[in-house]
Amino acid sequence: MRFNNILIPAVTLLILFWAYDSMQWMGVGLALSAMVTWLLLHYTRLIHIFNKASKRPIGYVDSAVMMHVKIKKGMPLLKVIALTKSLGKKEGELSNPPVDPEVYTWTDSSDSTVRCVFMGGRLSVWELHRPQQHEEISHNALESA
Repeated sequence: MRFNNILIPAVTLLILFWAYDSMQWMGVGLALSAMVTWLLLHYTRLIHIFNKASKRPIGYVDSAVMMHVKIKKGMPLLKVIALTKSLGKKEGELSNPPVDPEVYTWTDSSDSTVRCVFMGGRLSVWELHRPQQHEEISHNALESA
C-alpha cells in the first residue's frame, strides 16, 4: 500500500479539525472551499492535457530524440503525456485494472521510437530506438568529402 493512500486523507482530516478548532464551522467551510478549489485546478489541468492529446495521433511525437532527452526517471505518466502532447501507444494486453509494468511507445516521422516502462504510474525505464541508416547514404557522404 502506498504511503499517499494514508497520508492525504489524514492530512485532510487534520486540516478540517484544525479549522473547526480555530474558527468553528466557518473555518471548516473555508478549508473545504480551499480543498475544492485545489481539486478543480488539478481537474482543469487534467482535462486540458487530455484535450490536447486527443487532437494528435496515438503514439506520435514531434521528435523522439528531444523526448528522450527531456524525460526523467520518476515522471508520472500524465507529465509524459503533457510533454509529448499525445497518448502513447500501449504495448501488450489491455487489462482492467492495468498490470505493472505498463509499456508505451511514441514514434516520430523519422521512425525513431521511444519506449517507456511505467511502474506504479511513474517512469522507470526508457530507451530510444533509431532506424538504421542505409549504407549508400553513408558511402556517398564519404565519397563527396
